[in-house]
Formats: sequence, structure tokens, C-alpha cells
Amino acid sequence: MQKDQTLKGVLLAFAAFAAYAFSDASVKLIEGQLSPYQSSFLGAAFCLVGLPFIMKKGDRWADIFNTTNRPLWFLRFVAQAGGTIGSVTAFTHLSMAEAFALIFLLPSFVTIMSVIFLKEKVGVKRWSAVVIGFIGVMVVLRPGFRELSIGHLGAVFGGLSGAISIVVFRAMGPSEKNISLYGAGVLGTLVVCGALAVPGFMAPTAIQWLWLAGYGLLAALAAILLMYAANYAPATLIGPTQYSQMIWAVIFGYLVFGDHIDLPMVIGIVLIIGSGLLTLMREKIRGTPLPPAVAPNAQAAAMIAPDGGDKKS
Repeated sequence: MQKDQTLKGVLLAFAAFAAYAFSDASVKLIEGQLSPYQSSFLGAAFCLVGLPFIMKKGDRWADIFNTTNRPLWFLRFVAQAGGTIGSVTAFTHLSMAEAFALIFLLPSFVTIMSVIFLKEKVGVKRWSAVVIGFIGVMVVLRPGFRELSIGHLGAVFGGLSGAISIVVFRAMGPSEKNISLYGAGVLGTLVVCGALAVPGFMAPTAIQWLWLAGYGLLAALAAILLMYAANYAPATLIGPTQYSQMIWAVIFGYLVFGDHIDLPMVIGIVLIIGSGLLTLMREKIRGTPLPPAVAPNAQAAAMIAPDGGDKKS
């Protein structure tokens, strides 16, 4: 019976990350015709639909603003906005596979920030994973041999911002409510991106409204599915399912966007994914009691219930 429940959780996680991938494809279909600020703002507005489903028994609407640590709540507020702008910019200017590859540096960023801010002890294997990840990025980017764009900067910033949200979640601990973490991210994107979108705001066309709705509603659906997945399976099993997004990226890139993936990019993607999986394996062995890194949407971190277990050095 327990195996059936765990399998259900893992399948729900795969469905959640498929929804995230479809969400990202939707914003890419806008093709930069709207500013990343406006796309992020309107997408977040659609994400509000998910709030009633994120709420658990005993939660109140006021809990969206309540928190055990206001400075960290506000840091997540700002980080989610920056990460959303970065990821929209990345998917606008890069192929989906390349954007995902760079955003998947998130686990490496989490390791580095956990050492600096949470004073975690990190061994040779986790540092090796970080090095492998950055080697993979160099292979993908090939600086000096190809032109780098604002999309590459956006992807890296998206991963860094997501890592900030993960570390914030770890610092806050399991006492922080999902509705507060989710709300901080959505509200941050609405406020920050809304303010930045005002000067160049354009009325979306009917088809753009469709893509924006897909972007926001599918992201909300993904968060809901991930929350339910966490009720059936531990974070250590849910974490690796995030990399299924790369499969969707290749499929969308080939069938919808006509993307080309060369051999160096494949090698780089394999190194980056291998780095992330190695990090997740080490998290499981160490018994880290909070969620492993989840990319590319920082909202995913708020939906994964904390694991039990004592932390090991």
C-alpha cells in the first residue's frame, strides 16, 4: 500500500513538472512581443487562481502575509520577481533546452549559498557536483566561440534567484506555511513586475492572452500537483523528477520552435543534469530535512513538504 502511495506521488510530480514545462513553452510562444515585466506580471495574475487550492485546513487568507520571519519572507518576495523576469527573458531569447540547462545550475547555487549563509558542511562529493555543473555551463556557453545574449544572463539569474528561495525556505524551517511561501512569490512578482511594466505596457492580443493564461494557469496547476505529490512521496524522490523538464524542452524545441541542439550542448546538458542529480543524492544520504533544489520555478520549493530525519554532517 505504501509503495502505491509513493508511486502516486512520483507520478503526480512528473505531471507537475510537465505542467511547468508547458507553462514555459506558453511564455516562449509570445516571442518577446510583450516586455518580460508585463508577461511576468500578467502570468502572476493568473497564478492567483491557485491560491484557494494551495490553502490547507486551518489556513486563512491573512496567512498569505503572515510569516515567522519577515526579512526572509520579503527576500523571497523580491527573489521570485527577479527569477520570473530572468526565466521569461531566457525562454524568450534561448532555445528551451539551453535555457533549462543554465537554470538547472540552481542546485549548485544552493550548495554554495548553504555554505555561506546556513553554515552547512559540504564534502568533496557535493563540491565536485558544483564543479561538474559549472564545467557543463562552460561547455554549453562556449565563451569566446559564440555570442552570448541577455537570455543567458536571464537564465543564470533565474537559477540564482530560485536558489535564494530554496535557501530562504531552509532557513525558515517547516513551520512556515505553504500559503505564505507561495503568496510571497506571487505577490512579489505582481508588485515588482507590475511597477516595471507600467511605462511600456501594451494591450495583449487575443492570442497573447491565450499564451499568458497558459503561462500562469499551468504554473498554478503545477504548484498544486506538486503539493499533492509531496503528500504521498518524500522530497528526495520528487526532486529528481524535475529533470524530466529537459525531455519536454527537447520535444518542444524540435516540434514547435525548430531549435537545433549540437553535440557540445548535449554534453554540457548531461554534465549539468549529472551535477544536479549528484547533489540530490548527497542530500538524501545526509538526511537534509528540507526540500532539495527544484528548478526552474522557485514556487516549486514551497510546495514540497519537508522530509523528516536528522541532519548528518
